[in-house]
Amino acid sequence: MFNKSLIEKFQTIETPFYYYDLDILNRTIADVKAESEKHNFNIHYALKANTNQQILKIICNAGFGADCVSGNEVKAALRNQFVTESIVFAGVGKTDKEIIESLTADIFCFNCESIEEIKVINQLAASLNKKARIALRINPNVNANTHHYITTGLEENKFGINFWELEAVMEVIKNSPNIQLIGLHFHIGSQICDLEPFRLLCTRVNEIQQWFSSRNISITHLNLGGGLGVDYHEPDKNAIPNFKSYFAVFHKFLEIKKNQQVHFELGRSMVAQCGSLISKVLFVKEGKKTNFIILDAGMTELIRPALYQSYHKIENLTADFFSTNINTNETKYDVVGPICESSDCFAKALLLPASERGHLFAIRTTGAYGQVMSLEYNLREKAPSIYSDSI
Repeated sequence: MFNKSLIEKFQTIETPFYYYDLDILNRTIADVKAESEKHNFNIHYALKANTNQQILKIICNAGFGADCVSGNEVKAALRNQFVTESIVFAGVGKTDKEIIESLTADIFCFNCESIEEIKVINQLAASLNKKARIALRINPNVNANTHHYITTGLEENKFGINFWELEAVMEVIKNSPNIQLIGLHFHIGSQICDLEPFRLLCTRVNEIQQWFSSRNISITHLNLGGGLGVDYHEPDKNAIPNFKSYFAVFHKFLEIKKNQQVHFELGRSMVAQCGSLISKVLFVKEGKKTNFIILDAGMTELIRPALYQSYHKIENLTADFFSTNINTNETKYDVVGPICESSDCFAKALLLPASERGHLFAIRTTGAYGQVMSLEYNLREKAPSIYSDSI
C-alpha cells in the first residue's frame, strides 16, 4: 500500500487523517461483484462500516444495494443515489420518524426484529395508505465464534425473532393488512474468518424454510447477512478476503427455493483494507515498566481497540522507508493516543523500530469502523479523508 514517494507526500499533510487506497477498494469491489454474480446473489453494502461519501459513491456506481441500520443511513443511501428498490432498513430499534420517512421513500424492505415492531410498521403504513414490505430477522442460534461484542446470532443477543415465536409472529402478520411478508433475514455476527459457521447457518436456514413451506407461506427473498472477516495481521498479503470460498459455501449448502432471490449485506470485508489511519508521534515517553509512543491520533479516531481490545497492525512509516537515517533497533512500546482516558491505547508492549517525535505511523485496516465511529470527545476536530487518487 505504501511507498517512499507516498510517505514523503504524507509528511506535508497535517495529521491525523484517514488515507483511502482506492485501488484496493476497486479491486475488492470487482472481486465481490464477480464472485457473487456467479451464483446470482444480490449484494447490499452495509453502510454502518463506512459512510464516507467518496466510498459510497464508488460502491453505488458498482451497482450494489444498501443495507441501513438508521434513518440517516437510509437518507445517505438515497442522497448518494443508491437505487430505492435495493435499500433495506434493518436494526433492532427503528423510531416512528425513521419508519415513516422510509415508507415515504418506498424502500425495498424493512428487516423486522420483534412482534411489536411489525405492529408499529403496520399502523404507520396504514396512516400513509401504504403497504410495507418486510423480512423477518430470525435468530438462528448459530455461534459465530467471534468476539462476544460482535456476535449477533445467539438467543442471548438482543437481535432477531426467536424460532419459538414464529407462530405468534405469523398470527400478527395475518392480522396486519398493511404488511407484506417477502423475506427472511439472518445475521450471525462479524469478523468471522472460519467458514464453518456459515455452513451451519445454511443448515439452520434450510430447517427454518421447511417450517414456512409446510404452512404454504411463500418466501421470495433470503438475506443471509454478512460477517466475513478480514486479515488484520497481514493487510498487504491478504488485502482482499476470499469471497470465492465465502459465496461457494452458500451455493453448496443453502437450499434455494424456486424463484427465490438470495441477498447478502457486506460491510467490513469490502472496505476495511482500503483504509489506514495516519498519525504522527507527538512524544516518546520513558516509563518505569514500559516506554510510550504518544500519537496525535487516539480513540476519537479509532475506538475499536478501546472498545473491545481489537488488533490493528501498526507501522512506523518513517523507520520503514527512511531507515538509513535512523536507529532501527526494535524496542517495546505502548502505543497510545492523546485522549484523557487510560483506555486510549492502540497496543501494548509492541516491538517497533526506535521511534522519535515527528515519525509518521500508520494504523492499518481502518476502512471499516474507523472514521464512521469517530468522536469529538475532548472537543477533538474530526480527522479529514485523503484519497490515493488526489495525493
